[in-house]
Amino acid sequence: MIEKDRLKADLHVHTVASGHAYSTVREICGQASGKGMELVAIADHGPSMPGAPYVYHFTNMVSLPREIDGVRILRSAECNIINTDGELDLPDKALEVLDIVHAGLHPMCGYDGESMEDNTRAVIGAIESGKVDVIVHPGNPLFPLDYETIAWVAASNGVALEINNASFMFVRKGSEDNCRVVIEKAIQNEALLTVGSDAHEASLVGYFDKAIDLINESGVSPEVIVNRGEAEVMEFLAGRGRRTRYP
Repeated sequence: MIEKDRLKADLHVHTVASGHAYSTVREICGQASGKGMELVAIADHGPSMPGAPYVYHFTNMVSLPREIDGVRILRSAECNIINTDGELDLPDKALEVLDIVHAGLHPMCGYDGESMEDNTRAVIGAIESGKVDVIVHPGNPLFPLDYETIAWVAASNGVALEINNASFMFVRKGSEDNCRVVIEKAIQNEALLTVGSDAHEASLVGYFDKAIDLINESGVSPEVIVNRGEAEVMEFLAGRGRRTRYP
């Protein structure tokens, strides 16, 4: 059982740089601090998303402070998977700046796969590239996946699968049943999970309630959830071979 106020890290948060989000880094950290959060990852959309920032946004994340209002900040991106080989829309020079890399399939971002087989191949390619730490919103009904295979490959590569709270509120309608299967297959294959707010406005940072309800319904052990707090996130990243630099 996961208490709704016990997840102290939000790994999926967007700023105004994403083009369709509405808060600054400082506003996000202020809200996170007020909720007792320990860590946020600033994960703006990769450049293939309409309105998203240029590559320079990500390479310049070195200029971000490591802490605001007592909240640790991780440099991140929500990359777009752009073909069935699992290629990402950020070059390695940008990825190397980041502490944690998210990736997923999005409409209108250059991906042209047309089937579950294509989608599954694309996500497997991203996982096996070694460049991706978290697969975002795999329950998206626009991009059906072979969840058994995805969970096994994710577990084999130490990559986490996200249960995205926004998928039950604003976007990706119809995700709930798919997410149940994602969780079921993650349990069976001993894959890791993250719970992301996917906040596009600061007041939603750390809001995971609907995702946690689904996870608790499925009987997930808390130890499977990567973002319980800063220490657990850093342990996950260390296991991934990432050397997150503080300051």
